Formats: sequence, C-alpha cells, structure tokens
Amino acid sequence: MIEEPEATDLAARIVTLETKMAFQDQAIEELNQALAEHFKEIESLKRELHNLGSQLRDVESHPALAPGVEPPPPHY
Repeated sequence: MIEEPEATDLAARIVTLETKMAFQDQAIEELNQALAEHFKEIESLKRELHNLGSQLRDVESHPALAPGVEPPPPHY
C-alpha cells in the first residue's frame, strides 16, 4: 500500500510531467506552424527564381532587349 507522503510526491511528479508535456505540445505546434510558413516562403522564392531565370534566358536570347550599357560616371 502507498503511504500518504509517497502518494503526494507521486501526484506532484505527475503534475510536473503533465505541465512539461503541455509546454512541449505547444512548442511542437509553434515549430510546426513556423515550418509550414517557411515551406510556403521557400516555394514562393523557387517560383520567383524560376521566373527570373526565364527572364534572363529571354534577354540572353534577344540582346536587343537587354538594357544598354551605361557610360561611366563623369569622375572617371
């Protein structure tokens, strides 16, 4: 049979573990949300990089579309 002090100690340990678990669940959820946001941002950046690559290939294949060479500043 469990004596009273041991039962109190056991209950306190269970409460401590439950509290830690609740904080860990919250931390995991926050990390999951951050990861999802980062994934969306990475996908957006991949699309933008693909579009910029396409634009660069277009300019390279049509040199007339490329911006003109700027003359050096007057102090050169």
